[in-house]
Amino acid sequence: MSDFDLLVLGSGPGGQRAAIAAAKLGRRVGIVDRRDMMGGVCINTGTIPSKTLREAVLYLTGLNQRELYGQSYRVKDEITVADLGMRTQHVIGRETDVVRSQLARNHVTVLPGTGRFLQPDTIAVSGTGDREQKLTADRIVIATGTRPARPETVDFDDRTIMDSDGIIHMDRIPETMVVVGAGVIGIEYASMFAALGTKVTVIERRERMLDFCDLEIVEALKYHLRDLAVTFRFRESVASVERMAHGAITVLESGKRIPADTVMYSAGRHGMTGDLCLEAAGLAADHRGRIKVDEHYRTEVPHIYAVGDVIGFPSLAATSMEQGRLAAHHACDEPVSQIHETQPIGIYTIPEISFVGRTEDALTEAKIPFEVGVSRYRELARGQIIGDSYGMLKLLVSPEDRRLLGVHVFGTGATELVHIGQTVMGCGGTIDYLVNAVFNYPTLAESYKVAALDAMNKMRHIARLSG
Repeated sequence: MSDFDLLVLGSGPGGQRAAIAAAKLGRRVGIVDRRDMMGGVCINTGTIPSKTLREAVLYLTGLNQRELYGQSYRVKDEITVADLGMRTQHVIGRETDVVRSQLARNHVTVLPGTGRFLQPDTIAVSGTGDREQKLTADRIVIATGTRPARPETVDFDDRTIMDSDGIIHMDRIPETMVVVGAGVIGIEYASMFAALGTKVTVIERRERMLDFCDLEIVEALKYHLRDLAVTFRFRESVASVERMAHGAITVLESGKRIPADTVMYSAGRHGMTGDLCLEAAGLAADHRGRIKVDEHYRTEVPHIYAVGDVIGFPSLAATSMEQGRLAAHHACDEPVSQIHETQPIGIYTIPEISFVGRTEDALTEAKIPFEVGVSRYRELARGQIIGDSYGMLKLLVSPEDRRLLGVHVFGTGATELVHIGQTVMGCGGTIDYLVNAVFNYPTLAESYKVAALDAMNKMRHIARLSG
């Protein structure tokens, strides 16, 4: 008999949910991860630290209150790395305890160390000592996550030139900073440091940033970041980074030289599969360390599953959790529904962006007609109360049956607000519900009713002219 019914490699959101789901189904479950990485990248260096850092920045800078109390308003004049780190470490500690507690309550065996395949059903776990444990399992879930990609041409030192893992261990807040890459992680950190007063330059080889988001929303974010003294260099590539005694010079292929105290590389992420000895299991990863899976998260070896960032897009903690749960159910031969197609995307920039469904560009390309309904926070009493005059909510509506095709939010609470639209879309609802519903007043949620009325009035106008 095998040591485990299900063995999970990695304790991040995907691995954790897979382990707990299988344990709830009465299976013998083990989970492998380094002692100092319980909770995975998500809790220790990724999602949780970066979002906690963002909250600390917003609170200490008083940025959200300046609309009401003036541009010079700050909670603390001299913000230090210690101020930011204190809150981050507190939250990481609490979240790690929560993960350990959940695994213990569900009788999941925690195996400290790193795992590698010896055979398709056998894993060697190396702990802190020399002793290696050999374990067998009927089903195995790979949930090892990713690490920041590091170009070989760049001399990282984790002080002057760093990636997103190193940034939470900075010893000072830089006066100037270059961020290479305008993806989600790059823009999130660029906005945080800009809010702290750092002069940030963002370098991106593409023509625009966040090209999967609504163009109008991205333009609004760019406007706000420029207002925080962020400089954008689009269609530019980095030729080299020269480290100096007090900072670095980023040399662009166009010949520009940009001096800064710190350079942060955000050049995508790479699957942590290099040490798994996948070949011993009959598997292989692609050039970015990612593992191919089917719709049930099975790899090419049927009893081995893979979930989370290590399988690629969308690489979000929220989707990884659901992938882990679904993979565990399938591995345990338990019926389960597939992930709903309306998955929200949340980007924790300052201000936030969140959306669900399709963008205007995608609908136009597919030749699907739509009407737009917009609500602006400045027209809502709640927007005035909290001092958010720039936020907006946009609904994309089918004029044929009034179904919601997309919901796009920019501003305070965007990542929370989007779920109302997600629920309406998931239940096949129309904007008639939003028009007729009563929302608490004053709230930001009221923006749904305002935007729905806006779309309805436009469609009524077209019907009047057509009739």
